[in-house]
Amino acid sequence: MSASRRSFVRSALACSIVPSFAKGQGPSGPTADRIRRAAERPILRSESIDKPIVIDSMELLRNGREYLVLARSMDGAEGWSVANSMHMLVTYPIFLQRVAPFFKGKDARALEPLLWELYRHNDNYKYQGLAFWVCAAAAEFAVLDLLGKVASMSVADLLGGLQRSEVAVYRASGNRGNSPEEEVVYLQKIVLESGAKAIKFRLGGRMSKNADSLPGRTEKLIPLVRETFGKEMTLYADSNGSYDAHEAIRIGRIMEEHDYAFYEEPCRFDHFEETKEVADALRIPIAWGEQEFSEEGFRWMIAHQGVDIVQPDLHYHGGFIRSLRVARMAHEAGMLCTPHMSGSGLGYLDAALFAAIIPNPVPFTEYKGSTDVPITSASSGLRVEAGKVRLPTGPGFGITIDPSFVKAARVLET
Repeated sequence: MSASRRSFVRSALACSIVPSFAKGQGPSGPTADRIRRAAERPILRSESIDKPIVIDSMELLRNGREYLVLARSMDGAEGWSVANSMHMLVTYPIFLQRVAPFFKGKDARALEPLLWELYRHNDNYKYQGLAFWVCAAAAEFAVLDLLGKVASMSVADLLGGLQRSEVAVYRASGNRGNSPEEEVVYLQKIVLESGAKAIKFRLGGRMSKNADSLPGRTEKLIPLVRETFGKEMTLYADSNGSYDAHEAIRIGRIMEEHDYAFYEEPCRFDHFEETKEVADALRIPIAWGEQEFSEEGFRWMIAHQGVDIVQPDLHYHGGFIRSLRVARMAHEAGMLCTPHMSGSGLGYLDAALFAAIIPNPVPFTEYKGSTDVPITSASSGLRVEAGKVRLPTGPGFGITIDPSFVKAARVLET
């Protein structure tokens, strides 16, 4: 990363907590070995739990389109999670056949090393990708909730502790293909609902080889959003891999003219060199990583400074522990991290918790709206108010799923 690019990144994200660079690190960042060692330091803090918590069963339940996971210990304690339902709809056989059976008889306190053993078990690594890690994440969340409830600890404390009690959010639009004027009206609506001080919208045509969703939409929308919301609003935009490097750079320069704070996934997600070419050419920070399921993929992009902001998805990347390793690697390299929010389940709370734990978040965390799963918390209203969401506290994830919703769910079997 050039000195000028790094300076711009720090300026553009000045509200965030940006780590300083270690002495002697130089403008090219830390070595790949240091980045790897940062990821390998233990994350889960279960040493205060003095007796085994043996998992007796792990069940997958469905109510409508929503999927729940129940992890139960030999002593009858329970931990719950809400899966990424839009993908579990298709991948649930992997959960039932290859993930859930692995955890039976295991000590939940060993969750961190168990994730590696799960990956190895019965050649599960041959299934590596979103389909496998979405299932692993659903299991990990439930085991974390179980551990927290048995130990009377929050999941945040199990993972290192909250660094902030509330998180500022950006509202994200999922629209693509409407007119620029229609999109601006929609963005005004979601800002009014939430009080958010930052927004994100979609560019291009999604993995479209440079085609826009409507002719000229992107070039008109970028300045129109800035004109509409003024200089005080933080603006992000996501192309979902729409461009090759040349076109991505052209679009990025329009974003720079209008003072956008980051440019997400400009090139196809698996085109590492093209993404780095764009990042090296532009001053605007480049964000990337929502599709990346490999820790080594993140390590390569961080070590080679192919992006400025890494974006692990807590479900797609396999859970909190694996995603926290990504944040640590980025922090070691003086880079920022922000969770990509999966658009189902309790994605907005998962993302907020992650952003509240890590030392290097961007100023605003993604929020796409609340869930259809009815939950309550004694410590949080679970709503965005004045652009922020307060983190639930209490044992486990600090939330309770409505018992009637659970009762109406059916257990799925292989």
